Amino acid sequence: MRKAAGFTLIELMIVVAIIGILAAIAIPAYQNYVVRAKVAEGLTYADQAKTSVSEYYLAGNTWPSTNASAGLPDTLAGNYVSNVQVGVSSGVSTVTVLFNSSVVSGLTVVFTPVASSGTVAWSCSTDAAYAQYVPSSCH
Repeated sequence: MRKAAGFTLIELMIVVAIIGILAAIAIPAYQNYVVRAKVAEGLTYADQAKTSVSEYYLAGNTWPSTNASAGLPDTLAGNYVSNVQVGVSSGVSTVTVLFNSSVVSGLTVVFTPVASSGTVAWSCSTDAAYAQYVPSSCH
C-alpha cells in the first residue's frame, strides 16, 4: 500500500490562517507608510516656502504676509498638496501646508518661525489626531 503524499485540509487551513494574520498586520502598516510618504511631499514644498520667508525676513527684518511678497507663486501645489500658504499670525509669518482630501481629510501642518541673532528657526505643529503622519518634531 502506498502512503498518500501532499497536504491535508487541516494543514492548508493553518497556512491560510497564518497568511491572514500576516496580512492583517502588514496592510495597516503599509497604509500608514503611504500616507507618511504623501505628507513628505507637503513638507518638501514647505521647505521651499520656509527658505523664501527666512530670506525675506533676513533681508528686511520684516515678515512677508503673502506668497507673492515672499517671492512664491500664489498657488504652490502638488499631487497631494492643495496649497502652501504664507500668512501672518501674531505678528510673524506662518507657512501652512494644506493637503488634499485624498491624503488625510483635514490634515494641515503649520510652521512658525522664531528669529534670533540673524537666524531663523522653525517650529512645526499639527492637530494631535494626525500626529502619526508627521515627523516627531511636529508633535
